[in-house]
Parts: sequence; C-alpha cells; structure tokens
Amino acid sequence: MLIEPKVDGCAIAIKYVNGKLEKAITRKGSDVSEKIKTIKSIPREISIRSNFVVRGELFTKEEEPAFSQRIASGYLRSKSYEPNQKITFAAFQIINGNCNQYESLNYLRKLGFSVLESYQANRTSQVETFRQAWKSGKLFSDWPTDGIVVKINSRKLQLLREKSYGCYPFWQMAVKY
Repeated sequence: MLIEPKVDGCAIAIKYVNGKLEKAITRKGSDVSEKIKTIKSIPREISIRSNFVVRGELFTKEEEPAFSQRIASGYLRSKSYEPNQKITFAAFQIINGNCNQYESLNYLRKLGFSVLESYQANRTSQVETFRQAWKSGKLFSDWPTDGIVVKINSRKLQLLREKSYGCYPFWQMAVKY
C-alpha cells in the first residue's frame, strides 16, 4: 500500500494528445482547459506520443485545507483568466495506466508533474499509525490536507477490485479525522 496526503482542493483530469495538453475536466464534468493552461505547475507538453490522461488536485499550498479548496474552485468558476500565482497542481494518478501506483508517481515526476509525497506500508495495521502521525502534524504538514489516502500499490489488485465491485476506484480510500 501507499499512504498519500488527502489534499483539499479541486480534482482535475487532464488529457494530452500526442504530448500536447488538449482538455481539462473537473469532477463535475466542467471543461476548464483554458483556466488550467494558466497554472504554471501544469506542463503544456509532455514527451508522450499517444493519448495520456492524468488525474490530480488543484490547490493552494499556503492555505488551510478548506480555504485551499475554496480558492481553487473560485478560480475555476471565475470569469477571469488572470493566472493565480498561489494555485498549484499535483498529479496523483495515470488513468488506465499499466504500472503500479509507486511506478506511476515516478513516471509522472519524470514527465514534469509535481507529485505528492507518499509512504509505503506493508500491513493494514500501519494505516492507523500513519493517520495518527498525520493528525498530530508529524506527517504531510506541508500540504493542505484533511486526511490521508490509502492506495493499493499493485496494478493487478487494483484491476481485480475494479472488476469485482463494478465501480471505480475501490483500490483507494480516504481516511479522515
């Protein structure tokens, strides 16, 4: 398993076609492509010559979690296209990738994306230890978090869980207060 910070912001999916940023969509299905192009931490081009979709979180690092989310969503809803220097993006998943989660994060870094820090856990009993460390401010304190996310690292197990439950993605779970 991997333990990652649950950053409070706006989830975004970004599609690249032949290496060029083509479209960005919010969780609710709104096209925010032009807004996303103003965010400096999002690569406009990557070295991929096919379709590539990445998921991540748009947020502000300097704010408390609830304010981080409000600022990011407010920017996406606003009519202004002036770049907000506080807003950043961190990638956390390759859609329909073939790699495990750890390898996916490394690949995203290689492509030029900012990626959240993560820790490996071998036993489910360790999850509570990580949650307590987060809750006491000893883990992920540099991020506007409202919990941790526990992800199965094996791509094979991820696919089995998706197939078994018929719903996506049952291989990751947010753990809050």
